[in-house]
Amino acid sequence: MANLFRRLTAPAAPVIQRDTVRLRLDDAEIDVLRVRDPRARRLKLSVDERGARLTLPLRASLASGERFLQANRQWLQQQLARFDGEGLLAAPLALREPGVLPLRGALLPVRWQEGRFTRIEVDAEGACIQLPARAGDASLRRVLREFYEARMRADVGRWLPAYLPGLPRAPARLRLKVMSSQWGSLAPDGSLALDLALALARPAAFEYVLVHELCHLLQANHSPAFWAEVEARFPQWRHERDYLREEGRRLKATLRQLLRGA
Repeated sequence: MANLFRRLTAPAAPVIQRDTVRLRLDDAEIDVLRVRDPRARRLKLSVDERGARLTLPLRASLASGERFLQANRQWLQQQLARFDGEGLLAAPLALREPGVLPLRGALLPVRWQEGRFTRIEVDAEGACIQLPARAGDASLRRVLREFYEARMRADVGRWLPAYLPGLPRAPARLRLKVMSSQWGSLAPDGSLALDLALALARPAAFEYVLVHELCHLLQANHSPAFWAEVEARFPQWRHERDYLREEGRRLKATLRQLLRGA
């Protein structure tokens, strides 16, 4: 009863509020998503493939948000132009239309076949996507995700045994998901999470992220001792880290585009 009383009398959790604000740039007007987030500690402006986003903590006024936007107009315009220049796929992969499938740092030509089951196979000619005659766009997006997950699990299964010696234990389990900023994480219970966008990256970059997270089984930090463990197992880690810094936003945006569709 006491627990029930505490739940009933506890203050309600703050709700994230969203709206849009119009901002005039040098050559266009854009809508900026304005988010009031109780978890935010400062004003923050960010850009991704969905556009611009202004995050405000609860204590910030709308007027301070407007001033922050105006003060960062030039930065915002540069980021939007840079993002557009990075590009995603030449065109989103459309159902039964010519296109390409990104995989392991390459773009595979796509051909379509009718079949009883939905599946994707890779051969010397590229990627063959088989779909039943009545399959729609949702089926395509689902098989794309399943295909990338299967490829990543196969890669991890091939690489992992070489890195297990010297580790206190193997990861408890592997989860593959779409991650907004991180490439991977290791939970206190030993669960390993990897970003599904790594299936689009070159294999060495994917392997580096795997090694990075495995080394957290030895050092739960990013201390010099941690990087020494990474260096011992994957000496070219700096090269792959730089690659992900340069290509990461494009890879993540392309994955979202593929899984969401046009």
